[in-house]
Amino acid sequence: MKNKKRIDIPYIELLNNTTLELAGDILDDFGKRDTVEILNWVREYPYRPITYFSIARSEDSIFIKYNVHGSMLRAIYSNDQDPVHEDSCVEFFCKLPENEEYMNFEFNCIGTCKAGKRKGRSIDVMHYSLPDLKKIERYPSIGRRAFKELEGMFEWELTVKIPFSLMGIDPANLPEKLLGNFYKCADGTDSPHFVSWSPIKAEKPDFHRPEFFGELYFV
Repeated sequence: MKNKKRIDIPYIELLNNTTLELAGDILDDFGKRDTVEILNWVREYPYRPITYFSIARSEDSIFIKYNVHGSMLRAIYSNDQDPVHEDSCVEFFCKLPENEEYMNFEFNCIGTCKAGKRKGRSIDVMHYSLPDLKKIERYPSIGRRAFKELEGMFEWELTVKIPFSLMGIDPANLPEKLLGNFYKCADGTDSPHFVSWSPIKAEKPDFHRPEFFGELYFV
């Protein structure tokens, strides 16, 4: 795909020794910000909550802070590896350029995580273990308690810290770039939507399309 989306991942020294709550403020001030706003299937799924993210790295991890403003809010899943894409959900998929497999990190609005490695939606799937998922730190602005779908307008934030070691990356020898995409979805709500950072040219909603990943450069 020509003219791929691109974002830089800056190194921020302050992230090496801070709480995740404060890391969210640091990302607001110094991270690289972009929006998740592409409606790839606008006729069937026209709803688009306002979603943006800020990204940066420390010596050993990637940090992402999501900010979402929209209608409806749901978080019925509280156990890691639950199908959080059915809740109010944000996602980060990525891969090393030379690898066939990619990684999917999915989070509902209370920080419950589903993650794994795979070559396709149902091809060579390897789910992360629960001890591995505990290595992914999360700070949800609305707390960690599950709840049924709520009506109204809501604003929420989620900051996550994903160790390079969990991604198969040597922190002392970072690659030039990753390929990846950022998503916003809520499959099981009354306002289902499928929004992406980098465009996806597919007939039906499908985030498992690494051929449409954008470029994430380490700077």
